[in-house]
Amino acid sequence: MPLEVLESARDELTDWLGSGMSVMEVSHRGKDFVACAAETERLLRELVGVPDDYRVLFLQGGETGQFAALPYNFTAPGDTVDFLATGQWSAKAIKEAKKFGVQANVVADTRPDYVKVPEEGSFTTTPGARYLHYTANETIGGLTYPYVPEADIPVVTDMSSMMLSQPVDVAKFGAITAGTQKNMGPAGLAVVIVRDDLIGHARPDTPSIWDYKLMADADSMLNTPPTFGIYLLGKILAWVQSQGGLAGMAKRNEEKASALYSFIDGSGYYSNPVEPGSRSRMNVPFLQANPELDKQFVAEAASAGLTNLAGHRSVGGMRASIYNAMSLDGVNALIEFMKEFERTHG
Repeated sequence: MPLEVLESARDELTDWLGSGMSVMEVSHRGKDFVACAAETERLLRELVGVPDDYRVLFLQGGETGQFAALPYNFTAPGDTVDFLATGQWSAKAIKEAKKFGVQANVVADTRPDYVKVPEEGSFTTTPGARYLHYTANETIGGLTYPYVPEADIPVVTDMSSMMLSQPVDVAKFGAITAGTQKNMGPAGLAVVIVRDDLIGHARPDTPSIWDYKLMADADSMLNTPPTFGIYLLGKILAWVQSQGGLAGMAKRNEEKASALYSFIDGSGYYSNPVEPGSRSRMNVPFLQANPELDKQFVAEAASAGLTNLAGHRSVGGMRASIYNAMSLDGVNALIEFMKEFERTHG
């Protein structure tokens, strides 16, 4: 998270708006927090460019909860849902959807190695499918789509790990779902942006807290919402706005990712397995020539103040997650460490 946001939250932690209480202690139905939530939604709509015929929901359960909420809200048993499979998060979405009696039809699959996303226009949707779902950025494999898939059915995307990192044309989607723990705050909150005409058709057995229509009608306060997450999201949105908005974030993220990829590609020691056209700006996995030194690399990096560099347990290697709050200086520090590690161990 941005240091400025953390410091601002720290300063207000025990006395929010002169109340003598933390934002975590005030009533979620009190006028101050209701205004806080409304301002957070206003900032999100303004920053992302959410059209008037879309609802913004602040829900619990993270993105994994949305893997269940989507079939609850958009399907009936026996319906078909189309999926693009590009990694472990899209695989989780597919697995969850199957629990709801839907036909999960994978219209494009880049297994077994998951080093690229499907080429634009290379797949067709199933007639009558309720929606097409894809994961915009696969954090584990470090893949992202350089385009928004086009379809004659609603397009739904898991945008958890790239939300607020670049401009997005919301009107191209039926729904956007995003867990907040990457670019939007702490874990526990999920943001859903959903087109009006797609809500109000939930299955009768849909839990109330995941019924998009019920939550929209209650301004996401059908139950007690994750107040601290909403409060911090508002601060992060204001910070993104101060950095030049989503266009400014895109420029910043491109600069960071280009520096790291350029170094890796020019190295005779490190490599990135993802095809260039599918590379993520948020998550950069890399391998070294001698994988037996992976644990040593991670340990020495941690001693140098560079943490969380171990690759996911399912793929190994290393992974640098360079979300919005990571500075170019931080990326350059990693590059310098990698140079020195290569010099002494390569």
